[in-house]
Amino acid sequence: MTEEMKIISEEAYGAAKELLKAAGLNQGEILVVGCSTSEVAGAGIGTFSSPELAEAVFGGIYQAVREAGVYLAAQCCEHLNRVLILEKEAAQRYGYEIVNVIPKPKAGGSFATAAYEAFAQPAAVEHIKAHAGIDIGDTLIGMHLKDVAVPVRIHTGQIGDAHVVCARTRPKFVGGVRAEYDENAL
Repeated sequence: MTEEMKIISEEAYGAAKELLKAAGLNQGEILVVGCSTSEVAGAGIGTFSSPELAEAVFGGIYQAVREAGVYLAAQCCEHLNRVLILEKEAAQRYGYEIVNVIPKPKAGGSFATAAYEAFAQPAAVEHIKAHAGIDIGDTLIGMHLKDVAVPVRIHTGQIGDAHVVCARTRPKFVGGVRAEYDENAL
């Protein structure tokens, strides 16, 4: 791994560790990640898909989620309608319907391809409700988060040249003026 790839992998690892801590994810919960390797490389989204960059970013994030016991869901690009790649075990645990597609760098994206190649039993699903997410390069992961997403500001604002945005989720507030809420769930 080149020095540049090592730095990118460390940035990705650091961002994931920061978010996992801030979001308070529990073992078995899901972190969704959308990543444009084109943006990481400083090019426009969708113009410079890089398997090498994807492996560096994926490797850093995957290390962090494995340490935390959290599932990783990798968002594919719009050419696969933002399908997600995750471990089959996670899809089955959450009752997600598995669909049949294999991502490639130009049809699904390099990051999702790296996930597919690294997972023990990769599965593709169309919809999830993740507990937290990292958007690397403005890939629009919001559709894959639970209903109430809360922005999380982390120290790592970029991975390579890509803008990084993070979110966690929380339960909805229901009730009215007489309702009382669990402060630990905020």
